[in-house]
This record gives sequence, C-alpha cells and structure tokens, in this order.
Amino acid sequence: MLETPATTYNEAELQQKAKDHLWMAMARQSVMESGAGVPIIVRGEGHHIWDSKGKKYFDGLSGLFVVNVGHGRRRLAEAAAKQAEELAFFPTWSYAHPKAIELADRLAAEAPGDLNRVFFSSGGGEANETAFKLAKYFWKLQGRGTKHKVISRYIAYHGTPQGALAITGIPGMKEMFEPVTPGGFRVPNTNYYRAEESGYTGSPDGFGQWAANRIEEMIEFEGPETVAAVFLEPVQNSGGCFPPPPGYFQRVREICDKYDVLLVADEVITGFGRIGNTFASTTYDFIPDMITCAKGMTSGYSPAGATIVNERIYEPFKHGDTTFYHGYTWGGHPVSSAVALENLDIMAEEKLNERVRENSPIFRATLEKLMDLPIVGDVRGDGYFFGIELVKDKATKETFTDDESERLLRGFLSKALYDAGLYCRADDRGDPVVQLAPPLTIGPKEFDEIEGILRSVLSEAWTRL
Repeated sequence: MLETPATTYNEAELQQKAKDHLWMAMARQSVMESGAGVPIIVRGEGHHIWDSKGKKYFDGLSGLFVVNVGHGRRRLAEAAAKQAEELAFFPTWSYAHPKAIELADRLAAEAPGDLNRVFFSSGGGEANETAFKLAKYFWKLQGRGTKHKVISRYIAYHGTPQGALAITGIPGMKEMFEPVTPGGFRVPNTNYYRAEESGYTGSPDGFGQWAANRIEEMIEFEGPETVAAVFLEPVQNSGGCFPPPPGYFQRVREICDKYDVLLVADEVITGFGRIGNTFASTTYDFIPDMITCAKGMTSGYSPAGATIVNERIYEPFKHGDTTFYHGYTWGGHPVSSAVALENLDIMAEEKLNERVRENSPIFRATLEKLMDLPIVGDVRGDGYFFGIELVKDKATKETFTDDESERLLRGFLSKALYDAGLYCRADDRGDPVVQLAPPLTIGPKEFDEIEGILRSVLSEAWTRL
C-alpha cells in the first residue's frame, strides 16, 4: 500500500471553497448553503478512508462500486506514473497505442463467447450510450432501420447521457430532462420480494421464466421489427441488488434470438470481480451480444469504460468505408489502459475472483443475521454486492411513504451510518434500501464489523419511527 504522509487541511477554508464553487453530482446543493458542510475525503488505504478532520471510515461501497482492489495500491500509482512519462496521451481516433491494444486483447480474452471487439470510453454511461447507438446503427446496416427501440427494467439505472437516460428506468431522474431520446420501454425487474406488486404470485422456481417472458411480451407488443436491444444488469443495482432468478438469462437469451434482438449486459458495476468473475455474464452462464463495463476495470485509479461486442455486430465495419462515427477523447487513454492492465494483474495474482466466490455465502449469512430486526424486510444480492430492504411492517411488507423515507434515509440513516464509521449507500430509488459493495479484499472479519455497525444504527432507526 502507499505510505501516504499525513497532510494538514484547513477545514473551514475547504468548506468555504466547496460552498462557493463545487457542484456535486447527484447531490442536493442546499447542504452547502445550510452551513453544515459536506464530508471531505482526503485519503484511502485498503478498505478504509479518512476525512479532512482525521476520522477513519470503513468504505462499504468501494467508493461507488469502483475500488475493487482497495485504496492505496502503490503498484497502480506507479503504473500510471510510468505510462504518463512514456506516453501521457494519444487518441484512438484512427491511431492506436500499445496499452489500448493490450487492454483490448485482455478484455476480449476475459469476455464470454465471441465478444472480441472493444470500443473504449471514459465511463459506464458512455459505454451504454455507445451500445445504444451501435445497436441502432447495426440494424440500419442490415437494412432494418425500424429496429430502434430498447427495453430495460423498472427502476434500472444505465447512466445519465441522453441516450443512456432513455434506457434508465427511473422516472424521477428523467422528468426534468424530457423529452429524452425516444425508444425506451420498461419491463418488470427481478425483485422477488416485491414480485406480487408486478403481478407474479407463483413460487420462486417459476419467477425467472415469468420475468423473462415479460420481455417477450413487450417485444411482441411493440413489434419485433421495431426493437433493437434489451439492456439488463446481471444484478440490478438501483432498487437494491436484484439477482437473476434461476433460468432467467437463459430464457432472455432464447427470446432475443427468437425475435432477432440484441442482448446487452450492463456490467458497469458487476464486472471485474464484483460477482466473482471478470464478468457476471460468466457467473450466470449466458453470452450477451454486448457487454458494457467501467468502474472496477481500473479500481478507480483512472477513469475508463468499454463496450465489448461480438463478431456479428463488428462484421459490417470490417468492409469498405463503413465507419462508426462515435468516440470519446479519453477513450482508451494510455494511462487508464496501463492502470487497467495492472489492476487485472493484481486481481489474478491475489485470486480476488476466487475470494469473492468463496466468501459470498459467508457475507450473505452475516447480513442475514439482521433479519431479526423489525425494520429489515429482505437481504438480497450476490458476490460482494448486497442490498438490505427496510420496511415498516415485516408481516405485510408495508413500505414507507415518501415523507417517511425522506426522514428515515436522509434525515437519519445516511448521517448515522457515516458517523458510526461506515460509508455505504442508503437509497430510495424504489423502496428504501441500504446497499453494500465493499472492496474485494475483505473477508469474514470485516463482514462482522459491517454487520455490527448496521445492527446498531438500524436498531436506533427503528426506535425513531
């Protein structure tokens, strides 16, 4: 790990500069005006972070589902510095450089099936934007330009660019930007805990087929000759970590093949060990037509994203003057590519995928101890990616009203968890949940530490209802 020297920060000065000039992403700027200030994180090592006041926290979210190998890795910093000295930047616009070539080769080798072609971006939203545009263009090149619609799931998040936002299934994140790119349609997600609300009343064994069949239903309703692609996260993030029921992705693959619709696996979060393999598509035994990825590719030490496609999609671009007029200045950045390669080496050497597969059942069992609390309705997820759904009544699964959720999550839980030394996510895109996605380097001892903090804070939350 890096031996980071202690740095003294002028807290008041930083807070004032933040208030005057910093516009934070996905955040209420009113907190700046309130005088309370914002947490300022200044250092990270392993699975811990420190704020500008010197307080230490457990990073239970890997930054933002990103820092898979942990903070403070000297090897990654040195890989970045070495590459910056040799070639700090050159675009992949009609040119190439060694690190982009090597990373494309590495990703193709790790991807399932014949997903062999890699288009780089600088983040996950851009990777999904790329996939959306490429899907539409691919069908135009086949003489089937009416295939332009995309299907995704309720409350799924796929990014903030206008195209990716059209795929995103969270109305509250879209309404202020409407009209967004047209063509996005929604189907039920795989939250079995709330399946009855989507119309399913059968056993868990049949839920995967039922949920997948809703995709077929939507394709038929809209018309197969209008549907270009289906976008699905292997484990859906927004709403609280919905894993796929048995047989779900196998049935989705059948449906997409039947109607000639492309299947896109959004692995921006689930990729690079989060679920126990380089790609969760491998974990769940299906081969998509495209994989979008980012976050854990570099463990956050430099921005990077990619869209990996199969040979069928790439084939039209191998001939004549056909060109994909799309790209990002930072896509395939030399420094990011060098960091990604070193990050993948670390994951292989330390067997982090194997660690996740071995420890995931222990992590789940540890979190399921919280089910004895009256506020905990469900624990779900996979790998090192879990959500805890909070309820007002366990017997009826009654959830909180919008006002109650606001008071619970923003009025108490977010700050209380942070004050207790655990950085994680308390979210209400859907029903209220606490989400956990810690670095892949932790194990049972740290699982117990997380459970202990959650137990204390959630118990107090219940007394405040």
